[in-house]
Amino acid sequence: MFLFSLNARSSKDQGEFKQGEEVPFIVYIDFKDLFGAEQLATLFVMREGFREVKVLKRRQIKVDASMKKDPQIQEAQAKGYCVQAFNAH
Repeated sequence: MFLFSLNARSSKDQGEFKQGEEVPFIVYIDFKDLFGAEQLATLFVMREGFREVKVLKRRQIKVDASMKKDPQIQEAQAKGYCVQAFNAH
């Protein structure tokens, strides 16, 4: 599984984010290949209405028993990904 820290700009007003606002994300991708996982992370964020996606950090993790309780890890294992936006850096 890979974790990506990235920033993207909102293409429209949506929820608590205003158009043009830069929003930080953590994206969990359950995929074997770093390049493919990074492309998927970018696409999933863009699908939510964000543009100008910039990957800041990449990290591969091994999911152990203690991490399996984390809801984001569970979602990524079930769906293949989990996108989490934050309202501040």
